[in-house]
Amino acid sequence: MAQKKYLQSKLTQFLREDKIQLWKPPYTDENKEVGLALKDLAKKYSDKLECCENEVEEIMEEIRCKAVERGTGNEHYKTTGIATIEVFLPARLKKDRKNLLETHLHITGRELRSKIAETFGFQENYIKIVINKKQLQLGETLKEQGVTHNVKAMVLELKQSEEDVRKNVQVEEEKRNEAKLEEKRIQRTKRGLEILAERAEMVVDPEATPYLDIANQTGRSIRIPPSERKALMLAMGYHEKGRAFLKRKEYGIALPCLLDADKYFCECCTELLDTVDNYAVLQLDIVWCYFRLGQLECLDDAEKKLKLAQECFRKCYGENHQRLLHIKGNCGKEKVLFLRLYLLQGIRNYHSGNGEEAYEYLNKARQLFKELYTDPSKVHNLMQLGFSAQEARLGLRACDGNVDHAAVHIANRREELDQIKKEEREKKKRRLENINHLKGMGYSMRAARQALHQAAGNLEEALKILLHNPQLWWLNDSAPESNNRQQSPSQEKIDQLVYMGFDAVAAKAALRVFRDNVQLAAQTLVHNGGRLPPDLQLSAEDSSSTPSTSPSDSAGTSSASTDEDMETEAVNEILEDIPEHEEDYLDSTLEDEEIIIAEYLSYVENIKLAAKKN
Repeated sequence: MAQKKYLQSKLTQFLREDKIQLWKPPYTDENKEVGLALKDLAKKYSDKLECCENEVEEIMEEIRCKAVERGTGNEHYKTTGIATIEVFLPARLKKDRKNLLETHLHITGRELRSKIAETFGFQENYIKIVINKKQLQLGETLKEQGVTHNVKAMVLELKQSEEDVRKNVQVEEEKRNEAKLEEKRIQRTKRGLEILAERAEMVVDPEATPYLDIANQTGRSIRIPPSERKALMLAMGYHEKGRAFLKRKEYGIALPCLLDADKYFCECCTELLDTVDNYAVLQLDIVWCYFRLGQLECLDDAEKKLKLAQECFRKCYGENHQRLLHIKGNCGKEKVLFLRLYLLQGIRNYHSGNGEEAYEYLNKARQLFKELYTDPSKVHNLMQLGFSAQEARLGLRACDGNVDHAAVHIANRREELDQIKKEEREKKKRRLENINHLKGMGYSMRAARQALHQAAGNLEEALKILLHNPQLWWLNDSAPESNNRQQSPSQEKIDQLVYMGFDAVAAKAALRVFRDNVQLAAQTLVHNGGRLPPDLQLSAEDSSSTPSTSPSDSAGTSSASTDEDMETEAVNEILEDIPEHEEDYLDSTLEDEEIIIAEYLSYVENIKLAAKKN
C-alpha cells in the first residue's frame, strides 16, 4: 500500500512537471473513456521509474478517473449546488476505502452521519466523522462548519472488533451498546476535565480534593493568566486522555481527544505555547494517529503540523537544545520526540513521492534509534535497584546508557521532585492559611481567592486590593440562584450600624448585600461616604425584589447526590489516565518505531536500487 502511494505521488509529480492533463484529449475521449495515448505515457513513465508498465498504467488510469470524476463533480456542483465529499473509510475495510458521496451543504451533521452510515453499512451511532481536522458537529449545518465541495471526510469507528463483519441481530445489538458506552465515556471525559480545570483556582484543600495543575520542565507550578488557564488545562487534559488511548492503540477514540486538545491550545496566546513543549508533542501525536489509522492522506496539512512541531521544539528547547541543557543538564530523553518527528517527516515525504528527502529523514530516525535503544539487561539491572522500567529507560537515555550514572541520575531526580512537591505543598498550605485569614476578617472565599491571585499570594497586598476594590467584598460563595434569596436583615444589626452613625436605609441595603455581615457593611459605607456604590445598590434592589423562599429550595436532594456521584466518577476516570511520572510522554520502548523505520527504509532503498539500474 505504501509503495503504491509512493508511485501515485511520483506519477502525479511527473504529470505536473510535464503539464499533462489526463482528463483532456488525447488521454480522455469525448465519452470520458480512456484514450490510446495513456498507454504510451505509461510506457514512458514506467521506463523512467524502472517499474512494471502494467502497474504504472493501472495507477495512471486511477488518477485519470479521479480527475474526470472531480471535473464532473465540479460541473454538477455549479449547476445544482450538490457538493461531493470524498469519504475515507476505516482501514479494516481494505478495498475501496476512498468513496465519493454527494450531498447538499445545508443539511446537518447528524443527517450527513446518517447518510454515510446508510451508504457504507455502518451503525449510525457507532461512528464519528472528522472533516477539516475537527469532529463533525451533529446539530450544525455543514455550511456552518465550513464544509465545502470536494472536502475530505474521515470515518472513525468507536470500537473495532473482528465480529464487525457479522450481520446477525445479536452482534448488531452489542455494537450499538458498545457505541453508546464509548459515547458516554467521551462525554464523561469532557465533564471530568472541565471539573478538574475549574478546581485548579477554586481548590481549598489540595490534600483532599483532586485538581489539575500546570508545571514547568523542572516540575514547579507556573502562574497562568486566568483568562487562558482553563483553556490550557482543558488542552493538556484532553491531550493526556488522547495519549492514554494511543498507548492502548485505540486510535479511533484517541483522535477526537487530540483534536479537541488542539482546539483548546489554539485559544492560548503564542507566547505561552512557545514556553512549553506540549503543543509540539500534540502535533506529532495527531499526525502519528492519522498514520496509524492508515489515513495520512486525509491530513492535508501533515507537513505544516510537522514543521510547526519542529519550530515549537526550537523555541522551547533553544537552538541546539541549549535552553534544555541549561534547565535539565541533558537532552537524551527529549531525543525520543525528534526520532518520532524525523520518522513522520520521512513517511510524509515518501508518500509525497520525495524519495531522497524520505531517506534523509528516515536515516536520521535510524541513527537516533541506535543512540536511544536501551539494553534490556541494563534496564533489568536498574530495576533490581528498585527503580521502575520507565525510570530505567529515561535514566539510561539521559546518561548515554551508563548504568551507574543512570542510577545516580534517577535517585537525584527523585530527591529533587520530592523537594519540589514539598515546597509546592507548603505554598498551597500558606495560600489556604491566607484565605482563612481573610475569611476571618469577614471576606468571602471567592473575594479572598481573587484578591490573593491578583496579589501573587502576598497577604498584605491582597488586603490593600480588597480595601481599594470594595466591589470584591460582596462576592459570596453561594450559587448565583441562591444569592438573591436572602432574608431581610435583622433589626438588631441595622440598629448597630445606625448607632455607628449610618442612615437606616443605607444600613439595611448594605446588610442585605453582605448577607448580615456587619463588618463588611460598615467598611463599605465608610469607604463610600455612608452610601453604597452604584453597582452594589443595583444588587441590593435585585435581592429585595426577589422572594425569600422558593418551593423548590428543598427539592432535588437525591438528584444533587446523583450528580455528585457522576462527577466523582468522571474525575476518577481522568485521574486514572494521567500518568504519575512527569516525563511519561518522553518514555517509549520504540518497538513500533523500530519496525516502521525498517519497513520504510526498505521501500526507499528499493527505489534507490531501481534508480542505479536505470
